[in-house]
Amino acid sequence: MRGLDRLFAKKARSVLGIDVSSSACKVLELSRTDDHCRVERYAVEPLPQNSVVEHAITEVEQVAQAVERAVKRSGSRCKHAAVAVAGAHVITKTIKMPASLSENDLQTQIEMEADHYIPYPLDEVNMDYQVIGATEDNPEEIEILMAACRKEIVDDYVAVIQAHGLTPAIVDIETYAMENAYSLIAQHMPGGGMEKTVAILDVGATTTNINVIHNNRSVYSRDHTFGGRQLTEEIQRRYGLSYEEAGLAKKQGGLPDNYQADVLRPFMEALCQEAMRALQFFYSSSPFNNVDQVLLAGGCAQIPGIDEMVAARIGVPAMVANPFASMSLASRIKPEMLANDAPSLMISCGLALRSFDA
Repeated sequence: MRGLDRLFAKKARSVLGIDVSSSACKVLELSRTDDHCRVERYAVEPLPQNSVVEHAITEVEQVAQAVERAVKRSGSRCKHAAVAVAGAHVITKTIKMPASLSENDLQTQIEMEADHYIPYPLDEVNMDYQVIGATEDNPEEIEILMAACRKEIVDDYVAVIQAHGLTPAIVDIETYAMENAYSLIAQHMPGGGMEKTVAILDVGATTTNINVIHNNRSVYSRDHTFGGRQLTEEIQRRYGLSYEEAGLAKKQGGLPDNYQADVLRPFMEALCQEAMRALQFFYSSSPFNNVDQVLLAGGCAQIPGIDEMVAARIGVPAMVANPFASMSLASRIKPEMLANDAPSLMISCGLALRSFDA
């Protein structure tokens, strides 16, 4: 499992995974006995419109209040939390260094290298690195994954966690949190996911992120401007509802008979078009020309039948992501509710799994 946490903060033994998206705050607590995980607590709390814009927190107090409500609803007593910043705000670079360097010398060299790759003064960023391992062609060299994010972005995420007494133990990157959660799904694939190329389409409220995993490692990530808010706004326009009413109707039902054919179906077709477009961008900017599987994540993956429509339109097997499929559930967790929320809990799951890092 990879993450970037040393410079951002120290690891805690048990952490609450907190995912702050553009539309909701999701919190999740896991426990583990031997190699078996259990879902202990979770909650999803909606966020006020425009409190998170383009992956940046614009209303710190409102988001902090939503985090507090979500933690209270979940009943978690965890005091340490893991959060993730969007990959769009992070500069990552894989560099090579001599394997013989001491840790102090390695850190000094990396800081010198960072000057070449980071277009900001180093005192304006949080920077971290992780040793990936020996390079394939030279055992005397090691590969280092270096990451940097503007402090102002990180500070806002830290602030919403600290506002009500939680300690931000880990600041990760969404790409790697998603990869972490995917590892649970990969365990049930032939060969444990090796020799497979899997595209995770995370369709959120305003943004669709495609994260392509090859041999269980993320090799490509890109954001596209498309999301469930377009469906909410069409419901709002078509039926004369407020934005909040439209959002509730979308989830709870009760809309007129023509909703399925006139509103939902065209949105599902548009989502399929966006999936095809995202894959074409991937193919055109990488050595790959196909994927073996599409995993649908995010709130829009909860639309009944969307996996079958995506599979039919793009000609690739598609399934709804559920990282909890092989986990046991605490008695307070309602299985049907968790199964419905599962695709939108991928990032919070990946963060909660950081509790078990060696």
